[in-house]
Amino acid sequence: MAVYAKLAGLAVAGALLSLSGGAPALTAAAPQRVADFQLSDQHYVGRRLYKMDDDKAVVLVSYAAGDGRFRADAPALAALKAAYGGKGVEFLIVDPRLGDTRAKLAADAAAAGLNIPVLFDYEQLVGESLGLTRSAEILVLDPKGWTVAFRGPVDSPSAKRALDGLVAGQSVSLRPEPARGEAIAYPQKAEAKWAEISYARDVVPIVQAKCVVCHQPGGLGPMQLTTYEQIKGFSPMIREVLQTHRMPPFQPDVTVGHWAPNEGLSSDQLKTLVHWIEAGSPRGAGEDPLANQSFHAPPWKLGTPDVVLALPPVDVPATGVLPYQNPVVATNMSEGRWLKASEFLVTDKKVLHHVTTTLSSPGETGAMIRQEMAAGGIGGQGPGRVINLVPKDMGVWVPANADIHMQTHYTPYGKPTTEATKVGLYFYPKGQEPKYPMRTYGVYGTGITIPAGEEYHPEVAYADIPKDMLVYGLTAHAHVRGGSTQVSILYPDGHEEIVLAVPRYDFNWQCEFYLEKPIMVPAGSRIINRWTYDNSTRNHGNPDPKKDIVFGEQTTDEMLTFFIHYRWIGETVAKPHGDYDQLMAKGQLMGALDSNMDGKLEPSELRGTVGQKLKANFAALDKNHDGVLDAEELAAATVRGPNLVRPKQTASESAGGRPVASN
Repeated sequence: MAVYAKLAGLAVAGALLSLSGGAPALTAAAPQRVADFQLSDQHYVGRRLYKMDDDKAVVLVSYAAGDGRFRADAPALAALKAAYGGKGVEFLIVDPRLGDTRAKLAADAAAAGLNIPVLFDYEQLVGESLGLTRSAEILVLDPKGWTVAFRGPVDSPSAKRALDGLVAGQSVSLRPEPARGEAIAYPQKAEAKWAEISYARDVVPIVQAKCVVCHQPGGLGPMQLTTYEQIKGFSPMIREVLQTHRMPPFQPDVTVGHWAPNEGLSSDQLKTLVHWIEAGSPRGAGEDPLANQSFHAPPWKLGTPDVVLALPPVDVPATGVLPYQNPVVATNMSEGRWLKASEFLVTDKKVLHHVTTTLSSPGETGAMIRQEMAAGGIGGQGPGRVINLVPKDMGVWVPANADIHMQTHYTPYGKPTTEATKVGLYFYPKGQEPKYPMRTYGVYGTGITIPAGEEYHPEVAYADIPKDMLVYGLTAHAHVRGGSTQVSILYPDGHEEIVLAVPRYDFNWQCEFYLEKPIMVPAGSRIINRWTYDNSTRNHGNPDPKKDIVFGEQTTDEMLTFFIHYRWIGETVAKPHGDYDQLMAKGQLMGALDSNMDGKLEPSELRGTVGQKLKANFAALDKNHDGVLDAEELAAATVRGPNLVRPKQTASESAGGRPVASN
């Protein structure tokens, strides 16, 4: 892979312009080839280069915040975009300079009128690979072979010649010209001696900490990385999945939030692995530290559970659509216990999409009473996730003789199979209890409508917070069209803070993100979840890009869902505040449909199955005839949709805490 860092020099030395008769071709020897990458743009949306292989050309422009040359060239760049943007040419700006931030970009964006995605190269790995040493340099790429057709100043006539040739279907390689923008320094590249990166000292600890947990016998990974020979053999693939941020599958943008546990790579770890691979993956002297270890993933990653419960086996056919199953599993526990973790042991990970849970327990009359959804049940299972950990000093109360109500979703994959999942429960020791109840609240954007063919379609949902809350974690969920997601907090004073940004959502790896330090969210705040969806042909997992998509339960439908993991300020396990959950739930329908977030529902916002029910009764619901539904009018509606109306809490139960009747 070291060749990528040298190709820019080869292109400068060897590129020659040649023209042939008939259909002119602009060709030269040894054009620079560009490796795939993915970077986050100014809106925290992931942009992957090779997804654009259906374009006639892709234009990259290097950028450094505050560069006068870039601002001077902005009109020429805007003119190129206006002339070629409708001809199958994509435009992207790449910022590889250390220290540049989205805040710094804002001033340039306003002054230059930028309406182009700006990609932030935090580790400078893309800038190194492309040889971007100055701002305001244009690279015109040919997606047919991902070669550089031209590089030089934005206003060079050769940029237009290259674009004209590529749009016409020609092969193009023009002589490069020197860029005139501000210099972009690569201090770590100048100081680093990549060939001296030690496999044993530098690489193995990263593999042990971040890779081998899945890439070992019995692990989730498709191949093993337990010896030098295996790592060396897969090095090209490892570099590619690192540069496109597909692995490790911990997805948050590194500039937003601090997470514990953090299963991703730090910037230093990422650069160490990429630079070592580009240096040829040298073995170095001494023994392979991995060779002396015995690797085999245990069946229960958290150790032997205190209680193991079996879900009823399900025979899943090779094809078809299975409705959600709703098994109920009895715990048969003679006494209540505080849960601190759960783990799902799945026998066929291909077919089981998810499991969600709630609890019920005998009330004063002996009848089973269902917990509030905010209690979170015993946790859940989803693609790439089988473990549910409760933060320190927190727990979920599992009453004596409780039943676990499960919702299971199976997706046939072309082969009949029998799935027989087990769930392991891990409790606090008898006689011990946590300080606080753990709560989980779901927000559901049931009004989403994603047009056919649209690549970056935005949708939003939110939750209004009625009392002071401490947020410990966040989980965002969509299906195969989910592209990127952000969660932010709009505080009562009007300022908004992004607390989670996932530039590239991966349906196959649905992570829970727990904060290193919980966030205090005061009453009157709003927690907002924004998504972009990819319903285009560029999404290779899209079941039908020609179909408009709405909220639905099957994988071929789509969801906007996010979960808040929290507790209320002032509550303890002895004094829970399930009544606050009821206050929050009153605004759930508004938060699901209010796409402009003004606290009112206009007829145009009444989308999806639930929205259409409201629209059909709009005249009757709009009591003051002002053309919108406010919170009071919406509260009078009897519409019930997926997870929108929760059962009322009884006197014998408090969500997330110990039932009063048990004390």
